[in-house]
Amino acid sequence: MNNTALRNKKNGISMLFLFFAVLILTILDQWTKQLAARSLKEQPIVLIKGVFELTYLENRGAAFGLFQNQRIVFLLITLVVIVVILFLYWRIPKNRRFFPLRIIGAGLLSGAIGNMIDRYFYGYVIDFFYFSLIDFPVFNVADIYVTVSMAALIVLWLFYYKEEEFDSLFPKKG
Repeated sequence: MNNTALRNKKNGISMLFLFFAVLILTILDQWTKQLAARSLKEQPIVLIKGVFELTYLENRGAAFGLFQNQRIVFLLITLVVIVVILFLYWRIPKNRRFFPLRIIGAGLLSGAIGNMIDRYFYGYVIDFFYFSLIDFPVFNVADIYVTVSMAALIVLWLFYYKEEEFDSLFPKKG
């Protein structure tokens, strides 16, 4: 098998992994949101009194409730983010060392798509996890995907990868 055929095969497998990972994670996110919508609208469920509860919230803004009622803006920004993630995902080297970046890409994409689905169909994002101990903003599974993925990306960027390893993502011309 020549280099081009091998590269195409690896890209195909990588994109297949991305598709199924995003599909599974997005289904999980949407399922939990539907459970929250059915079960928590009337009354929150206190799991640890004064610490953590499940409560239903319709978030019409961004993180921490910022920029309320900007649905079209959020949808457009999310589409741009999705395109950028897909572009970068395609460019990630297809070897074992960069597998963590492919997992991070799937997490970021799943989070973006999960919240975009809510905004598109309902005009708001369903949030339901609430840490009352620190009065942390209410969040959902898609938010967890994005937060954990970004934290992992920062750790990998700082401690695992070397700057020159990313030269293949943005090759220099000339």
